[in-house]
Amino acid sequence: MEFDRLEAVFRRLALAAGDRIMEIYGAEDFAVRSKADASPVTEADEAADALISAGLREAFPDLPLVTEEQAGTHEQEVSTFLIVDPLDGTKEFVQRRGDFTVNIAYVEAGVPIRGVVYAPAKGRLFYTRADGTAVEEAGPFDPVQVGRLTPLAVSTPDNTALMVVASKSHRDAATDDYIAKYAVKDMTSAGSSLKFCLVATGEADLYPRLGRTMEWDTAAGDAVLRAAGGRMVRFEDHAPFTYGKPGFANSFFIAYAPGVALKEA
Repeated sequence: MEFDRLEAVFRRLALAAGDRIMEIYGAEDFAVRSKADASPVTEADEAADALISAGLREAFPDLPLVTEEQAGTHEQEVSTFLIVDPLDGTKEFVQRRGDFTVNIAYVEAGVPIRGVVYAPAKGRLFYTRADGTAVEEAGPFDPVQVGRLTPLAVSTPDNTALMVVASKSHRDAATDDYIAKYAVKDMTSAGSSLKFCLVATGEADLYPRLGRTMEWDTAAGDAVLRAAGGRMVRFEDHAPFTYGKPGFANSFFIAYAPGVALKEA
C-alpha cells in the first residue's frame, strides 16, 4: 500500500464529504427516512457516501470497499479492505447537535491501520499519517494545503481520577453500571466516533461501549486511537478487536489509554 497516497486521498475525500454534508446541514430542511433496521438516513449520508465511494474506487480500484450505505452489496468476509461511514452520528445531525463525523479507514489483516475522522461542524480533523502516527490538523482546512499538525498521544491515566467519555445518544444503565466500577474524576458525553478521538488526544482515558455498533462506525476512530498509542478490546473478555467479521457487526468494546486498569464485565 502507498501510504502517502492513502493519507492524501483520505484527507481530501473527508474534507469534500464534510463540505457537502454542511451544505445540507445548513438548509432549512432536509429529507430523513428510516432504514430497514429503523436507523435514520438522510440525503447527507447518501451524498457523502456517493462522493467518498467514487473517490476511493478511482484511487484504489483493487481494494474491496465496504460502506454503511451500500452494506448489502459487498463481500461478506474480507480481511484487507477500505471501510466507510460517510456520516456517523446521523441522530446528532438530524437534531443539529454537531457531533457527527466522516469516517474512512483502511483495514489490513483485520486491523484498522489507517483512518481519518472529520467532524465538520466542530472543525476538528484527525487522521493517521503515512508513517503510522496520528495527528489533529488545525483549521481552516484547505483541500490541497495541509495546515498546522499536532501529534496525538493518549494520556497517562490516573486510575484514581479517570476521565471517561460515553455515548450521547446510546447511554444506558448497563453502561453507567460499568463506569461506576471505576474511580471517575469527570465524565463527558459525545456523539459518533469523536469519542475515540477524545481518547486519542488525551482528553479522555476510557470509552466503554455496551451497545450495537457496526465496523464502519468504529474502524476510522479505532485506527486513529491505535496510532496515538491507545487500545481497543472486546468488552466481554478483553481480547483483541478485529475487523472483517461476517456481517460486519461489532461486539461490545472498550477503548482506552494503556495504563487504565480495566474492570471485568
